[in-house]
Amino acid sequence: MAQELPTRKPDSAQRFGRFRTRLGRVAPFGSGVVVALAAVFVYGLLVPGAPPLTQRDVNETVASALASVTPAPAFSELVYRAVEPSVVLIQTKASGGTGTPASDSGLGSGVVVNVDGDILTSLHVVADATEIELTFADGTKSSADVVVRQPENDIAVVRATQPPANLVPATLGNPGALRQGSEAYALGSPFGLSGSVSAGVISGLDRSFKMPNSDTVLHGLIQIDAAVNPGNSGGPLVNREGDVVGIVTALLNPTEDDVFIGVGLAVPIDVAGGAAGLPPY
Repeated sequence: MAQELPTRKPDSAQRFGRFRTRLGRVAPFGSGVVVALAAVFVYGLLVPGAPPLTQRDVNETVASALASVTPAPAFSELVYRAVEPSVVLIQTKASGGTGTPASDSGLGSGVVVNVDGDILTSLHVVADATEIELTFADGTKSSADVVVRQPENDIAVVRATQPPANLVPATLGNPGALRQGSEAYALGSPFGLSGSVSAGVISGLDRSFKMPNSDTVLHGLIQIDAAVNPGNSGGPLVNREGDVVGIVTALLNPTEDDVFIGVGLAVPIDVAGGAAGLPPY
């Protein structure tokens, strides 16, 4: 005959653990401190022979409960951390004619896209420049030259004459995976405020835009409502994974003011990247 084994009763620590689990299930989100204090009180009832709790014990329990409900970083914060090291401020000067000193100044952004140091930007940022100065994320400054021009897409590739020792190329994504409503982040230097980021959504796809004072019409553009202003042109458009999916090229405004009112446009990175010899995505 099989011998029946005696049932082992849970000890005090086991009972306390089960109680704490049940209490955690029924407690509403954000009540970590209440749960912690209640657990400390009940522990004293279930384990009367235990050493008395100290203030340090209470503090550590409360701190642990608070840490368990700390929210994760926002997507915009993670995106900024991933791409900011690759973003470049572009400042230009243009002369009025042969033999005259550089006078007119311009402003834009760019993004490092490969280990060779190629920087994608909008062609209109550097088209008429006689002097180009780059400022990298680490503060390094360098003059630069335009090495590729792609006017049909308003894209240019510039290269620093004295690049920093550690260039950080951005990760490129697939613009074909974008949908209306997808998160969108624009990084750049609006009004010269370097290291800026704005957040929004993809508000349209396959848009067209006629370049000012030109017969060139850009097609297949990405429409966004993330704020872009003068100085953002040439900067990266980024998805929620931190991948560059476009190069900001224009903002739409029915007035004569060159400021953002809700519609920005970007060249898809599979188009823009071709200027730097990158494969299509």
